[in-house]
Amino acid sequence: MKQIERFRILVMGRANAGKTTILQRVCNSSENPEIFDRNGNKIDGTVVQGTLTRGYHHIEHELIFQSNTGFVFHDSCGFEAGATKEFDQMKDFVVDHATTTRSKATDKYRFCIPMTDYHRTVTAAEQKFFNECDTGHVPVIVLLTKVDALYLTAVRGFLDQGLAIAEAKERAAEKQGELLEKWLDHVKHELHKCNFPPQGYVSLQKMHKESADCSALMQYTANVLNEEGLQRLLISTQQSSIALCVQYAVHK
Repeated sequence: MKQIERFRILVMGRANAGKTTILQRVCNSSENPEIFDRNGNKIDGTVVQGTLTRGYHHIEHELIFQSNTGFVFHDSCGFEAGATKEFDQMKDFVVDHATTTRSKATDKYRFCIPMTDYHRTVTAAEQKFFNECDTGHVPVIVLLTKVDALYLTAVRGFLDQGLAIAEAKERAAEKQGELLEKWLDHVKHELHKCNFPPQGYVSLQKMHKESADCSALMQYTANVLNEEGLQRLLISTQQSSIALCVQYAVHK
């Protein structure tokens, strides 16, 4: 059997959810990815440069970071409720890659929900995906992104109560944790009413920093994979996470 060489991930979610930044952190890169069409032909960076920072990618394009070529990413164009074309493209991609050859099959899906929009964590777009898209054996993990925003929400709340700025900041960290727990419970409650709920949830913060730690995300990803071969492949991509590699070896 031909060896699987790359771990393929589709990243989904609304616009400005921090998707590209997360990919950079996972691959330990500050650079933009190189982009290839579905036939492996490299696309001129000057042609797509203007779309990279806005998160506009063709879902069939392969995004590969030279800092870690063990990953192949696909980025769905941020879709909102009513964005029928983008949703249909994403749904077709999921179906096609569920029945394609092993080298082109998708190994995991990540659905990003930004906490900057905590008041609308689960919209019609999220409900539509988890009600209509059966990803089969491929796990879907919901990422709560930009959790840092809840800290600012907590600070503002304390200031509105009349606290001094110093005390507001001191108490905000604990309040941030409470807010995260509240909204995570809400997201779980809403999505688990859907036909095809996600397999897990991971919260991420400080992803805008190049030193951000993605070990929890990678550990959770390894745990939800249902094939040992895919687990080994994922672990092999973790060039900078010796602890994760050792932990996997010990448990296996």
